[in-house]
Amino acid sequence: MKKITFAILGMGNRGTQCLRRHFKYQDEMEITAIADNRRVRLDSANRHLNLPEDRLFDSAESLFSAPRLADVLYIATPDAAHKEHAVAAMAKGYHLLLEKPIANTLAECIEIVEAARKYDRKIIVCHVLRYTVFYQEIKRLISEGALGKVENIVASEKIGYYHFAHSYVRGNWHKLSDSSPAILAKCSHDMDLMLWLTGQKCTKVSSFGSLDYFTAANCPEGAPPRCSDGCKHEDCPFHAVKFYNSRIPGWPSNVLHPDPTEENLLEILKTTDYGKCVFQSDNDVVDHQSVNLLMEDGCTVSFTMSAFNGIQDRFIHVMGTKGDVYGDLRRNKLEVQIYGQEPYTIDLTTLCDDFTGHGGGDSRMFYDVVRFLRGDDFDTSAITTIERSAESHYVAFAAEQSRLMDGQVIDLSSFVEEAEKSAK
Repeated sequence: MKKITFAILGMGNRGTQCLRRHFKYQDEMEITAIADNRRVRLDSANRHLNLPEDRLFDSAESLFSAPRLADVLYIATPDAAHKEHAVAAMAKGYHLLLEKPIANTLAECIEIVEAARKYDRKIIVCHVLRYTVFYQEIKRLISEGALGKVENIVASEKIGYYHFAHSYVRGNWHKLSDSSPAILAKCSHDMDLMLWLTGQKCTKVSSFGSLDYFTAANCPEGAPPRCSDGCKHEDCPFHAVKFYNSRIPGWPSNVLHPDPTEENLLEILKTTDYGKCVFQSDNDVVDHQSVNLLMEDGCTVSFTMSAFNGIQDRFIHVMGTKGDVYGDLRRNKLEVQIYGQEPYTIDLTTLCDDFTGHGGGDSRMFYDVVRFLRGDDFDTSAITTIERSAESHYVAFAAEQSRLMDGQVIDLSSFVEEAEKSAK
């Protein structure tokens, strides 16, 4: 059996996820090189890999100056670098496993799609939720016609107050000028799912949302700019010192340091955005947003993302002419009602034994990507190729445009055509 070889560019949280998945599939995939501009990240990863020094790279440039070292480059660098790294990697001969979002701007997404055609490379986007048994069972019900024609979908992503504070107030995605709209950075997964589940193209988009809570107007009296500066509001759920210490050794403390301790976390919180009061940061992305989609067959989709919930979760309700299905990702069950029949439950634990990492999607993605690139004979319709995954980004960018225009309806084909003309 041919192994698929991977190089990893970016050994942060997602890059180390690839490292961990590698151990599950060592007979089918092999990591042959890693790159990161932080030596501590390289050394931490290499404790498990034992790669020679000439397979450890301190930058993307040094990796690309070497001969091609793998079949696939997994790009897990900051979003703003994706376009540069993706195009350079394809020119070098790599196929790509590319973290979402594909890129921070619509023009850069289009450029990556065009580069894949130019260099004849395969790009698989890490829309891991397509690979979960949860969404694949919903897709099966739709594809087999059990629900009839799908007329409506209502879905929501509950980001979780703690996740939002970490990633979208203090973290890499807190500011539009440095990243992308939250509806893209966090919910391109969801836009992808709506397109894939319905099997339809989106024709029109509208959206409303704003940054309402994580602002100076809601700052507790007397709170210092940093939680580590003796903030007396220790009962605040966003108190950085208390929060990150409570998450040692796991996520998200391990985002701040690969081997977090109270001591090294405190030093990081004193000097980085992760230590800032969430009401005194320079964040500007929305903390809640709703999006409406009109699909080409008349199906309507209503999607909401929100920071204001206690537990991270996604729920979905698919309503068709013959039946409906409801589920939330965290519970690993689907409730199905075929009209005129007794409702029944699909217990997903009978179909899958590993729900870690995005509802089990992380592991299943790597398994399917390896088989896809190896040319195995299996159903590849769920593979998140760049062609279909890019559509989710076009929808997200259109949603952001609508939000900025007070909910004006955006014609998606015209929106993309204009962007493609501008990119040429």
